[in-house]
Amino acid sequence: MARIVVIGAGMGGLAAAARLATVGHRVTVCEAADSHGGMVGQYRREGFGFDTGPTLLTLPAVYRDLMLKTGRTRLEDEVELRSVEPAAVHRLPDGTTVELANASRARVVQSLDQALGDGAGLRWGEMLERGRAVWEATRRPLLEEPLPDDPSALHQDPYPFPSPRRGLFRRPLPPQGLADVAGRELRHPGLTALLDEYALRFGFDPRRAPASLTAIPYMEQSFGIWYVTGGMRALADAVLRRCEQRRVELRFDTRVQQLLGDDDRVDGVLLEDGSKLDADVVVADTDPGALGAAVEQPTAEAAPGRFTVLLALRGARPAGTAHRTVVHAADRLDQLDALFSESPRLCERPTVQLLRPDDATLAPAGHEAAVLTVTVPAHGRLDWTAAGRAEAYADAVLAHAAPELRERMLWREVRTPADTEARTGATGGSVPGPALAGGGGDWLHAANRAARTGLYLVGGAAHPGGGLAGVGMSAAVTAELIGTP
Repeated sequence: MARIVVIGAGMGGLAAAARLATVGHRVTVCEAADSHGGMVGQYRREGFGFDTGPTLLTLPAVYRDLMLKTGRTRLEDEVELRSVEPAAVHRLPDGTTVELANASRARVVQSLDQALGDGAGLRWGEMLERGRAVWEATRRPLLEEPLPDDPSALHQDPYPFPSPRRGLFRRPLPPQGLADVAGRELRHPGLTALLDEYALRFGFDPRRAPASLTAIPYMEQSFGIWYVTGGMRALADAVLRRCEQRRVELRFDTRVQQLLGDDDRVDGVLLEDGSKLDADVVVADTDPGALGAAVEQPTAEAAPGRFTVLLALRGARPAGTAHRTVVHAADRLDQLDALFSESPRLCERPTVQLLRPDDATLAPAGHEAAVLTVTVPAHGRLDWTAAGRAEAYADAVLAHAAPELRERMLWREVRTPADTEARTGATGGSVPGPALAGGGGDWLHAANRAARTGLYLVGGAAHPGGGLAGVGMSAAVTAELIGTP
């Protein structure tokens, strides 16, 4: 039985703790905050409840596996999962509305043809087929297995670009990039906007991202997206309960100040109060650099953060309202330049995700809770504490994406990347995206096994990256690496 200290009670840390305790290790979780969940937060006020982090679940099999491997109940015994239908309604800049069905490629193709013209659905479907090839090539090394000691095979983009034309009109093979998928295969501004949204949602610049990102729309439109009644916090609560059942020691308001040991090995942690915890293994669900751990990180810039407006609305949710509506940026290039330039700024009419769950547990009877989310520069790249900036931007986002909700608003709460940093410790409030193949390895994350013996990494900063599925898989991979006593 090894003594294991897990730093951080985010979803990755809790999932790793539950798995390790189940196989017989003595596990202590140290969390600097007064509660669990990390990015999976929830804000409650006057009977309203709002997710302040992830809101929808893909690949629920990750958490089904966690529950089955750590106890006798299924995920569906712990939380209520509901398929989201439609998966999303998209409002394009020209006023076109596109409704995308959940886990039905045929209906998606039909909707695209109806909204964007004959052939649009076929081109999108052909892209998804190539995304399937990426998924099949990278599913195991990017989700289910540790990052190889030599990850160079993942530096190449496996997206199977169509062969160039031959003869008189022959053109050279295109470079591997998501922008080429949009420009040369989709060939429609509406389809480009749909593809861009997948990149922007995870903080990726679609002009630079590898074509392997197409595995994400393939995965979502093939396997579906899900909502947890009560919000994603209910999922975090279920994982916490599993830790408690496996007798994990949970220490909240307990900040780890640094790792103990030498340059070769970690043998414990020093707490902020000066006390020490000896450990055979330390699992970090946090920024390892902040703990003085030398960890090889990818060369890509820090991820953007999220700007969120929580709306308490007077009156019931209208019948037929979509759970998720995406309002696209009025000017694509203006948004990309604002977010990814060397001097970032705020785009006044950006791509906005509007979430309006049909969930009676999140609002008083006869009222509605809604959430607006925008991908924005992280705190530090933009000063989110500047006087009036957050409230002014909330006004702009609401006017752009949902002006009809203003007259129903009882109150609102605004959250910025600075708030995320304060609450979770994530540098700049950055929200890491999933790992992607290609780009020379710049889109990978740090390996789960660190160079110092006894140190392991889980969570969004580690392989295979961010997102609820990603951090859950990082816990599974790390627990397998550590093994049984």
